[in-house]
Amino acid sequence: MVGKMVAVLDLTTIDVADMDLREGSLLVLHDVSWERYEAIVAAFGERHDCRAVYLDGVLAIMAPMPAHERPHLIIGYIVTVLLDAMEIDWEDFGATTLRKPAKRAGLEPDKCFYIGENAAKVRACMEQMDLNDYPPPDLAIESDVTSLTTFEVYLRLMVPEVWVYRQGEFRIHLLQDGEYVESVQSLLFPSFPVGTMMLPLIAQALQEGTSKMLRDLRMSLVRG
Repeated sequence: MVGKMVAVLDLTTIDVADMDLREGSLLVLHDVSWERYEAIVAAFGERHDCRAVYLDGVLAIMAPMPAHERPHLIIGYIVTVLLDAMEIDWEDFGATTLRKPAKRAGLEPDKCFYIGENAAKVRACMEQMDLNDYPPPDLAIESDVTSLTTFEVYLRLMVPEVWVYRQGEFRIHLLQDGEYVESVQSLLFPSFPVGTMMLPLIAQALQEGTSKMLRDLRMSLVRG
């Protein structure tokens, strides 16, 4: 992992509203109740400088670096171009907090999408994304620079497909028979070689600019 600073605490009464985490740092809290987890997430409010992952009383709070944020944003743009080319409806829910109290699991993905029929189910959602009331996102995207993706949380939330970009590698993970299996092909995009096309597109975006990469991608899709 890159630039990671880890603090491990047993305190559950820490005031997180004014927490100032250095970029690339990781704070781990133990013995955190579900109620305390929800209060901490609420205290963060509209802050976008932290990500929280909760599993069985352990809460990890991460402060991403720019190197963390750029790849998943670029991948998200590519996803929308591919979906538009397929004429499939989608809704981008970004880093919305996903939670399932009965499973004692919750997190904010770097980015997540509802696709097709599920897009219509969540389109009007402006409140808490409780997965007892809404389906899980069809796709979650993680850019793991400051922390490892917690696949156990995604498993409990039943997210069918998780993409992970980490240290120059891109991997597709599909939920099959109660576990995540690595695949070279996305089930959401059967007509596109997502497993091999993503890294060159990310590299082009970083070298030539995201907008130019997306324009080129759209043109290549039109040409077939």
